[in-house]
Amino acid sequence: MFALERRQFIVQEAQKHGSVDVASLAATIRVTTETVRRDLTLLEQQNILRRVHGGAVPVEFVNPVPGLAERPDIMASAKRAIGKRAVALLPRTGTILIDASTTTAQLAAAIPEDRELTVITNALPIGESMVRLPLLTVHLLGGRLRPSSLATVDHWALEQLDSLDVDVAFIGTDGISPTRGFSTPNSFESAIKRAMVKCAKKVVVLADNTKMENSFMSVFAPLDSVDVLVTDSGAPREKIAALRGTGLQIELSRHLGRAES
Repeated sequence: MFALERRQFIVQEAQKHGSVDVASLAATIRVTTETVRRDLTLLEQQNILRRVHGGAVPVEFVNPVPGLAERPDIMASAKRAIGKRAVALLPRTGTILIDASTTTAQLAAAIPEDRELTVITNALPIGESMVRLPLLTVHLLGGRLRPSSLATVDHWALEQLDSLDVDVAFIGTDGISPTRGFSTPNSFESAIKRAMVKCAKKVVVLADNTKMENSFMSVFAPLDSVDVLVTDSGAPREKIAALRGTGLQIELSRHLGRAES
């Protein structure tokens, strides 16, 4: 096993089980405990794992992205404004994907009643909320349900996405970087987002301005694979300028009384 493969295995085991043990990893990978410790140190320096006595835990377990119950009130007005702005990017008819996030949920809530669309989502709450619209045909992706986000992940969802060809994918993100692109701390949800990007003719990312302060280990889309970023006008001008400088189209919603630019 090459060093990169070894470290990827360590990260996957940590995310799967919530922690990893030095001795167990050494026995499984068939390397010395010193090698494992060096790998853990490097992964900590990369802000992927956090060292604890005898092993390590994922950074997201130490500084987690807020859970589903906490998230709707964080940047709530900005997210509502982003959802309303994103309505203009909906096709009149056709098929769309809506990813699991509290910001994409605001788009789902703002879909007009006269819009006739097929909607595919991996988010249980979003799917449930859209049943109210009589002209929508709503499909839920199967898969393992993550308790923190109520999103379906893993191979069942990925297999379904691999067979799809959709008009527009609306995707949330936890991090935005002008050099690395769009990222999230969870590799399982990142894999779903990556598959959504791949099967869509047009990709729209919805994210409030706080996401521009973050960059996480799992990049699911480089900037050139996304067509439009919809964010709020509270975003720092210098960060918007840096992103626009890469060629990314950015739509700004009205938020906190600030004018669009």
